[in-house]
Amino acid sequence: MSSKIGRLALREEGNYWNAYWASPDTMKDAVFLASVNMGLVKTRERQDEWRLLVQEMAGDLIEEHAGVRPTWPDPERAPEYERAGNS
Repeated sequence: MSSKIGRLALREEGNYWNAYWASPDTMKDAVFLASVNMGLVKTRERQDEWRLLVQEMAGDLIEEHAGVRPTWPDPERAPEYERAGNS
């Protein structure tokens, strides 16, 4: 049985693609994890590699603190109410 304790939120903000650990339903109190310049992830392949790297790093932290390695669902778009600018 799995439960959703949070999510990895990737947001394009200005010239950067920022990664946050967020609650399942809100970005309130989201924790900044990492950032990459958008010029370095121009292709879908590079974007997928970045997303997978951030997932692995977040998974390491979660496993270290909770003792369980998370599984990741397929990416999905943020709800409309969370989008701002390029987010």
